[in-house]
Amino acid sequence: MLAVIIVVTLGACSPHNTEPRADGPEPRPGTVEQMDPFLHFIDSHPSPEEFRRVYPDVMLVLPGDIVTQEYRTDNSRFFAELDDEGRIRGGEFR
Repeated sequence: MLAVIIVVTLGACSPHNTEPRADGPEPRPGTVEQMDPFLHFIDSHPSPEEFRRVYPDVMLVLPGDIVTQEYRTDNSRFFAELDDEGRIRGGEFR
């Protein structure tokens, strides 16, 4: 019984559990360090505005944007691929 209580308690403290808001997930400041929640968010096909609200510190680069060519390893700049409706369907960090 104690083991079940511990597992349930630790599950509630998981970084993947966030309280949903009326306008989507809670903002996640800083660079992307946990890829699972980020990829789950991208799978929801967010709009660029939703992306900027949830990940305010990650530079979103859309097709046609002009940016510098420096190499980043901190997941702070996401190059998005858009679908026909202008929603993010994938992309990569560079």
